[in-house]
Amino acid sequence: MLTSDFNYNLPKQLIAQIPLEPRDSSRLMVLDRETKKVEDKYFFDIVDYLQKGDLLVWNNTKVFKARLRGTLALDEQVIEVKEKINSSDKILNVGPVEIFLVKPMENNKVWKVLAKPGKKLRLGMKIVFAPDFSAQVLLKENDGTYLIEFAEDDMLVRAKANKYGEVPTPPYVETVSSSERYQTVYAKEEGSVAAPTAGFHFTPELIDKLKSKGVEFAEVTLHVGLGTFLPVKTDSLEEHLMHSEWVELTSKNTDLINAAKAEGRRVVAVGTTTVRALEGIALKFAGQTNVEPILRQYSGDINIFIYPGFKFKVVDALITNFHLPKSTLLMLVSAFIGNRELVLDCYQKAVEEKYRFFSFGDAMFVK
Repeated sequence: MLTSDFNYNLPKQLIAQIPLEPRDSSRLMVLDRETKKVEDKYFFDIVDYLQKGDLLVWNNTKVFKARLRGTLALDEQVIEVKEKINSSDKILNVGPVEIFLVKPMENNKVWKVLAKPGKKLRLGMKIVFAPDFSAQVLLKENDGTYLIEFAEDDMLVRAKANKYGEVPTPPYVETVSSSERYQTVYAKEEGSVAAPTAGFHFTPELIDKLKSKGVEFAEVTLHVGLGTFLPVKTDSLEEHLMHSEWVELTSKNTDLINAAKAEGRRVVAVGTTTVRALEGIALKFAGQTNVEPILRQYSGDINIFIYPGFKFKVVDALITNFHLPKSTLLMLVSAFIGNRELVLDCYQKAVEEKYRFFSFGDAMFVK
């Protein structure tokens, strides 16, 4: 299957630049996979499509300020404060650089990062972000990412990033939103470099309405990284390398999801990250015993790439946003719907009806 099979034309003006208020006032396209019926609603109408006993599963990850602006200097130079970079003759100023923190490695002082412009980075250089915050360039990876090392562990790095960094909104969003708005209302486990945006549409009031109706809730943690937003650069899907992302499913939430599946109740995933987490865990444990629940408690990396032909074991319905052309997210949605042409037809309808696209855009419910 070709990457070009998932292309579509999107007018730039339909790329949402700001989130709507209230959150649940966004539009909602509802697709019935069996009948192929499409309805145009608003997100607050999701209450009418979820029923008592449904289990809504969302990704509770929390975004931190992963975009850092720093200055490069040779490692052998002594750097005491950032201001000296531009004022001291003793320190060689190699120029500004933007670092995008992706994820900590096993040595939790070493991080995988993206750099812009990457051509400026040389092994041994020091990147100074603030008088008390710097890192050293260790290695350039084959995929174009870099490994850099901090003096602090990963928790303190995130704390300093939140102090000195910027909200990591996507490049197609021209105005940086507040960190509070680029977050779901249920975010709690910090570690993502991008938000699970399908969850943006939920408000505390809407959640209360769903609970009153008898909808149940569970959660999983997937810290969003390169696996979510890197473009597919290969012509063939089978050649695309999916980067791993850290996932955790607790014993409590494992039991909630397994019980729903055993009782024939729907598991409704909020977002493609939730789908990848649940289906990735199920795939890891598939076939290990003759009789087993679909999921088990898990903490570790997942690098599943879901595209048409994938057999879903956990997710029965999906809430998602409208995704970029030729993206892994659009491929996942196509796999779930089971009909690539139908997906592209829905996207064409969304364009004609002037739906808002991407992170701050409108939503789709696939049942």
